[in-house]
Amino acid sequence: MQNEPFFKRDGERFLPTPSCRGPWNPKSLHGRVVIGLLGQEIERRHGGADFMPARLTVDLYRLPDFSPVEVQTRIVRDGKRIKVIDAEFLSNGVSMARATAQLLVRTENPPGKVWSRPGWTVPAPGDIPPPASKRSGLGGMWITRPIEGAMGTSGARQIWISEARDLVEGVPLSPFTRVAVSADFTSPFANAGDEGLRFINTDVTVYLHRAPVSEWIGYEVLDHNATDGIAIAECRIHDERGPIGTSSVTALAQKTSSNAAVAKIAAANEARSVSA
Repeated sequence: MQNEPFFKRDGERFLPTPSCRGPWNPKSLHGRVVIGLLGQEIERRHGGADFMPARLTVDLYRLPDFSPVEVQTRIVRDGKRIKVIDAEFLSNGVSMARATAQLLVRTENPPGKVWSRPGWTVPAPGDIPPPASKRSGLGGMWITRPIEGAMGTSGARQIWISEARDLVEGVPLSPFTRVAVSADFTSPFANAGDEGLRFINTDVTVYLHRAPVSEWIGYEVLDHNATDGIAIAECRIHDERGPIGTSSVTALAQKTSSNAAVAKIAAANEARSVSA
């Protein structure tokens, strides 16, 4: 990847670049980079070839600005079959988000057949032409290949996403990090309505039974429901071989739509020359 990374490393700190800019406030970071960095650091510090990061839950309770970032982790359980890790995202020394991850030892499936929902049958990313406007990927936040539907439309919504840039400069994206850094897409994809995106997500939980085998991650909206300004939404996650897990979010209603802010930030990111 030749594009500007989201973070640059400075010792034990991470320095956000302008590409981190989020849709709700031009002076704050995008939730996806917060989730992605927490997931990457948990895996880097506590993962291993024998363990699958099977669940990542991130609580998003503040909007970080562009101050230097630190990630602190703590081992809750370090067993032979299960690891539980807590992590905290600190911006200028202030806690902005926290994560809990569960890593499970890889073994063999037991005998017998168990019903599961069939996977989707969709064109491969390479068979779908790039969208006409880069703003479909928030002006360079993602590379996208829309399959069916779009944010705010009724009916099925399906899309392929690939990363346009490194999360941390010079650090290759692991398969797990690719999912972690994309998981925030669940909220706008599933929660946007015919008047734009009016929910801001407060958490993300990703469940994975295997890691993706390619750079493309597929999102398929499963559900959205909201009452009294509180929404829950869920997407099924795919790679080019089939389903790999799910991503779910909770969200709070926003009194005003973020469409204008999204357009402004997309235009700024689009000027940074992202290849698709």
